[in-house]
Amino acid sequence: MLNRRQVIQLGFSSASVAATKRDAIGATVSGEQIIDTNAHLSQWPFRRLPLDQVEKLVNKYRSLGITQAWVSSFDGLLHRDITSVNERLAAQAKIFDELIPIGVINLRLPDWASDLQRCCKYHQMPGVRLFPSYHNYGLDDPVVLELFRRAADNRCFVQVVVALEDARTQHQRFRAEDVDLNPLPDALSRVEGVAVQLLNARIAADRLSDLKNLDRLYFDTARVDSTDGVPKLVEQVHAERVMLGTHAPFLIPEAALIRTYESDQLDDASLRAVLAGNANQLIAGLA
Repeated sequence: MLNRRQVIQLGFSSASVAATKRDAIGATVSGEQIIDTNAHLSQWPFRRLPLDQVEKLVNKYRSLGITQAWVSSFDGLLHRDITSVNERLAAQAKIFDELIPIGVINLRLPDWASDLQRCCKYHQMPGVRLFPSYHNYGLDDPVVLELFRRAADNRCFVQVVVALEDARTQHQRFRAEDVDLNPLPDALSRVEGVAVQLLNARIAADRLSDLKNLDRLYFDTARVDSTDGVPKLVEQVHAERVMLGTHAPFLIPEAALIRTYESDQLDDASLRAVLAGNANQLIAGLA
């Protein structure tokens, strides 16, 4: 089992020692994949990030033994030509085997249904990503229900980005509050078969009790606090509902790996599920 020191040292080591790290992980997860379900390409609109070039991000993943990453594009936050955003994303993902493109859908644009169809059918993306706070709608908006229905019909999952940046560090002219999750249970109850993952969610324990039993609702690890946060989340919502998410390149991917490994509280089956098993199951269920 890797501890904090080992993960950090290996994360910044040369590629020649990457195999050693993967061997160490393999002792725990039997050499299975590590899948990051929460990552982005392109540039964060408000400052440059160390890994905001796709080659640097992929090389970092390779050095850490992360074998697959589900990526959307930061361009989708503010660009209005979402079709071109997703076309560029798909083209970049074709260059690197590690990258699985997840299209951005802006439900405030008039042609969002066509963008969804292009993502799921033409680009063969397994899922799409929503940014309600940045595109100015709530989960109680009827258009969300329509998106859920169309995604289920197209056999695509939906990722809802609850937050991207702490409110304390946001640009003073651009504020985006965390997405209100109170309408989510009702929305999911109205749509059969849709799979939804919450990204960057920091949810109080009493609120989790309302969400943990919702069918086909998943969580990621990106905003989990403390070294025992991931085991606590697994205990609260069950291991099959949690997937690794790093929020790279906004956050360094080592942080999520540290929180997942360092607690030494997850049994092998739960660790496998969080690192890749649940993500693979989600995609397999769409086939």
